[in-house]
Parts: sequence; structure tokens; C-alpha cells
Amino acid sequence: MTRPEVPSIPLQADEQTMLGAFLDFYRAELLDRAHGLTQDQLQIALPSSSLTLSRLIGHMSLVEDHWFTVRFAGAGASEPWASLDWDADGDAEMTLAQTWPVEELVERFERSVAESRARAAAAESLDQLSVKPNREGEHWSLRWILVHMIEEYARHCGHADLIRESIDGDLAR
Repeated sequence: MTRPEVPSIPLQADEQTMLGAFLDFYRAELLDRAHGLTQDQLQIALPSSSLTLSRLIGHMSLVEDHWFTVRFAGAGASEPWASLDWDADGDAEMTLAQTWPVEELVERFERSVAESRARAAAAESLDQLSVKPNREGEHWSLRWILVHMIEEYARHCGHADLIRESIDGDLAR
């Protein structure tokens, strides 16, 4: 796995460019925490937690698909997510991710991210609403989804920083 380039975030830009830059920054940061580690190291969890770097990357691959493809675009869940038995394992996407070799893990993540970027770029505006509503019948705007994804990545990048530091002492850039 090559070290991901962490993009700079412009200090002045339109709203969609700014939100996309923050999201791309965190996407790259998450992959950076896994850079240079072996398959075994990607499976290391901190005591009292089941989180590993591979589980986090697999989770975010699903989250990308779920928010941009399923909720925003209204498409059905794609494989491998559609076939998972969520009743048997509430963290099925994480469990599955642990079985993938590093190259496949990164490739699946990058594919999910590319699809999400394409869907966001094709939107009419940040005000475009999701096709699928929430339980109350309300729809999310693309703006809300992008901000939510930034929050989701920020939280999990914090987890990834702690896990990576515990493995080899490497601190976030």
C-alpha cells in the first residue's frame, strides 16, 4: 500500500469545495494510519475494544456506500454489504473487513470513496435532498450528509490514531 497523499484544505473556497476538501482530508488520514503495517498489525486492537484499523477501514467503506449510494442516491445496498447477516453480527462489515488482505481492504475503501465523490459531484447543489428518507419521512440534504461524514471520519481517525500509536509509536502527521 502506498502512503496516501493527504490533501491540503483551502482556506478560501466555495462551500462544496470546502466540505469536500475536509472530507477528503479525513479519508486520507484514515488510510495513512494503516500505511506500512502488516496484515497482522492491522488486526491489533487496544484492550477492552474490538476496534482495529482493518475494522475501521471496512466500517467506513460501508458508511460511504450507505450514505451516498443507498440514502442519497436511493440505490440498493451493493455487495458485499447486501449479503451480510446483520442479525447474526451487528458489526458484520467490520468482521468481514478483517478477512480481506491489505490490498483488497484499501481497494474496496478507495472504490467506495470514488463512488461517493462521483455522487456528490453530480448533485445539483448542496441543497439536493436524499432519495431515501429517515424513519420520520424527512430527507437529508447533501450538505448535511457531507458534514455528517466529516464528523464520522473525525471520530474514527481519532480511534485510528490511538490504535496506530499503540502498534509502533507512529503519531499522526
